[in-house]
Amino acid sequence: MSQTDTPRERRDHGPELPEVKMHLHPPADPGVGVVVENKRCTARKSASFVRHVAIDVSKTSLAGNFRAGQSFGVIPPGQDERGRPHKLRLYSIASPSKGEDGQGHVLATTVKRTIDEHWETGKLFLGVASNYLADLQPGDEIRVTGPSGKRFLTPAHPEDHDYIFFATGTGIAPFRGMIHDLLDAGAQSRVTLVMGAAYATDLLYHADLLRLEQEHENFTYLTAISRETQGDGHDPLYVQDRLRTHQDHFLPQLETDRALIYVCGIAGMELGIFQQLARLLPPSRLDRFLRCDSKALSQVEHWERRMIHKEVAPTRRVFLEVY
Repeated sequence: MSQTDTPRERRDHGPELPEVKMHLHPPADPGVGVVVENKRCTARKSASFVRHVAIDVSKTSLAGNFRAGQSFGVIPPGQDERGRPHKLRLYSIASPSKGEDGQGHVLATTVKRTIDEHWETGKLFLGVASNYLADLQPGDEIRVTGPSGKRFLTPAHPEDHDYIFFATGTGIAPFRGMIHDLLDAGAQSRVTLVMGAAYATDLLYHADLLRLEQEHENFTYLTAISRETQGDGHDPLYVQDRLRTHQDHFLPQLETDRALIYVCGIAGMELGIFQQLARLLPPSRLDRFLRCDSKALSQVEHWERRMIHKEVAPTRRVFLEVY
């Protein structure tokens, strides 16, 4: 770093990210993987149907060449209503960089069945790729592409940072892999996951995350249930509310130069997180994560999503993947 860099330039530069391989299998030349596991992630009483699907990619170029935080493509068989082959869909890799098997030969994803009703016709709509993936059985072959993505990653030197992960729904997928990468490597970084769900029965990988919290003192797992009382007695909460209920936990991290924030899940969740950060941090610390002018800061309660990347601009210490 140049000695002439300004404090703002240093703050906005962000962490060094690792070099990753991409598009080893383009859509025109997919690899063929084999499903080795397909199990439900949610509790039996959940209204959602979410499955953990693991795929052996050892006979493809993906083997050993994907990283937690990246995505891979799935090409469903068959044709759409226009008679054209189905286009690929991207899914977040839910595995650590060493794969489910420790050798980088098996990757997994977290897929939610899409079951809806057409607004105009009232007819049932089933998501093509999500239900195709969810229906696969061990031994079934699947066409895969990728890997994709070079930004939503943990840094090249992960031990230099602390991590705050915010997830809703299947947004947990990349964080499952990242958390395993960090903890399995023995990093002493502080790692916090805030997992949001409508009901406790919708929490994904809940038992595994509780186990990791018990095994690693530097990992904290918090849940935010939006439609029922929390297990700790708090009223219904969204993920950003944990910044308020657990200020004593978050402030020491947010006030250092080590903290990075990752957000993955439903579009719009990032706005509430940014608003809570603005309420919690003084401007001198907030600008590590958000660049806001004084006018925007005076109107936090009225922020809208359209302001993100304009009046409310996340720095490179903030990683977003919302959909």
